[in-house]
Amino acid sequence: MTIETKSGYRAAKGRRVVLAALRGLGVALVSLPGAVLCFTLSLVSMALIPIGIGLVTTPYVLKGVRAFANWRRVLAAEWGGVRIPPAYRPLPKGANPWAATLGMLRDPATWRDLMWLPVDMTAGFLTALLPAALWLYPLEGFTLAAGLWRVFPDGYWYGFVKVTGQVSALGAAALGLVILFFAHFLTPLLLDVHFRLTQAVLGSGQRGLAERVRVLTETRRDAVDTSAAELRRIERDLHDGAQARLVAVGMDLGTIEALLDKDPAKAKELIAQARTSSVEALAELRELVRGIHPPVLAERGLGDAVRALALRLPVTAEVSVDLPGRAEAPVESAAYFAVSEVLTNAVKHSGADRIWADLHHADGMLRVSVTDNGKGGAVIGAGSGLSGVERRLGTFDGVLAVSSPAGGPTMVTMEIPCALS
Repeated sequence: MTIETKSGYRAAKGRRVVLAALRGLGVALVSLPGAVLCFTLSLVSMALIPIGIGLVTTPYVLKGVRAFANWRRVLAAEWGGVRIPPAYRPLPKGANPWAATLGMLRDPATWRDLMWLPVDMTAGFLTALLPAALWLYPLEGFTLAAGLWRVFPDGYWYGFVKVTGQVSALGAAALGLVILFFAHFLTPLLLDVHFRLTQAVLGSGQRGLAERVRVLTETRRDAVDTSAAELRRIERDLHDGAQARLVAVGMDLGTIEALLDKDPAKAKELIAQARTSSVEALAELRELVRGIHPPVLAERGLGDAVRALALRLPVTAEVSVDLPGRAEAPVESAAYFAVSEVLTNAVKHSGADRIWADLHHADGMLRVSVTDNGKGGAVIGAGSGLSGVERRLGTFDGVLAVSSPAGGPTMVTMEIPCALS
């Protein structure tokens, strides 16, 4: 290994260590208040079920818990390479409050989420905070050695070193150096422990194999229903649009043939009308084909297809693509239409004037994030288009996570396991 290679390796490792510490600190600062809030609201809401209030609030609270858990699943996959597939049972459409509450409480995945929250606010918080603490705590030892020990009370303890003067303060600095040395090696491992702990509690494991099979059956059934609905839409569009125009063109041609000798001026007018109808029919057919499988997607791949989508948006959109190959056609199609639906929602409902889309592939996962600077408030469910996106991704074991606080911004993250060729 050359000197340049060694220095590059050390720099990359150093960046990885610092990044792990910063990520752990960020997760710790969010996980503690988030887990406490979700757990408290869940307990209060379920306690109010007997008097009826909980029947209304519990589905919304548990959906919030699921969104929080799904966000952590995405972080575990992106930052730790730890895959934690969700296994939630789908709720029946149009379910009343009682059916929705009962359905969610009967779901084993709901109870895994609720068991995970206390773990996340205790052991999860500590394992996320330790990577940053290992780098911050030595700073106290160095400041003690620099003279700060004089302002502390006599017999102040730094670790196992009792600081009573300058010599013992230098001992505290030496201990800080030792901690820094071990932090260089332990920081990434501790963050990995945090994500493995999350996987151990949130993951269904072997005991949830039957549940996983059932969820896959549900998602396949959703895919069949979606395909049937899509076929009906295509038939309706053909019947009401292009087919009607082509029939009109045929009738105009028959009339033109009869008028060609008797009334050439009228025949010429009908020829122009038939030409216009044929152009409109061709445009409708092209639009219909684009809705089934866009030519740019088949010819140039997902990245260029999303760029083409962005160019047609009425707001400014930036697309970043890092895909070294192409996924299988069904995966590309699902990702394309999912991104299309998310972009459409952002334009229609968010009030945003700028949208960012990022597509990349890492660790066997296709990850797509769409961010807008709109008003926020987007949620999965309640008849939103995001529910359809979640079902579409679920067919391919995909995950959808939404972060959309009031006032924005909104970030929708999609993840599909796949290999690129």
